[in-house]
Amino acid sequence: MTLKPRGQGEAPLFNIANVLTMLRLVLVPVFVAIYWVDTPGHAWSAWFVFAVAAATDKADGYLARSRGLITNFGKLADSIADKALICAALILLSLHGHLWWWVTILMIGREFAITAMRMVVVKKKVMAAGRGGKIKMMLQSFGIAGLLIPWMSFLPEPAALALIWTSYALLAGALIFSLTSACEYVREAAAISRR
Repeated sequence: MTLKPRGQGEAPLFNIANVLTMLRLVLVPVFVAIYWVDTPGHAWSAWFVFAVAAATDKADGYLARSRGLITNFGKLADSIADKALICAALILLSLHGHLWWWVTILMIGREFAITAMRMVVVKKKVMAAGRGGKIKMMLQSFGIAGLLIPWMSFLPEPAALALIWTSYALLAGALIFSLTSACEYVREAAAISRR
């Protein structure tokens, strides 16, 4: 495939931004396999895999924008990869008793609803992640990463609890942005549907 200069049609499907997105998707089952068992050693390994996967989210977006590598496939795949990583982490944290199930259900329910809505309007336009959705993703990533670290295994209880509750606060912020950004997506989808 030949590279197309910026402004002359869509970028090639096989590009570094899309490769990083697919790497994030591949890391999801690796993360699940590692964190299936909740021990400090597994938690640290899972944290590392999660951190690498979350870092690819920032990197693929930056590369796509800065090098003119934005593709419709990339917009959809990026969103799916984000949701797969976050949903897997939330479910396992709840399964291991580190996060309330109602938080996980609310966040995952929002993700499925927005994904379904995107699929409905995709024939008219691919909806890219909005600002609120990006902030939500960042807060979720930091909150989840904080809950993955086995603080109690190496810190005094007061310090460990303070860091755990900081992670909960980040997820509370993510929950607020989940709901507000969902409203933004609904408005955008309604506008697209009217075209």
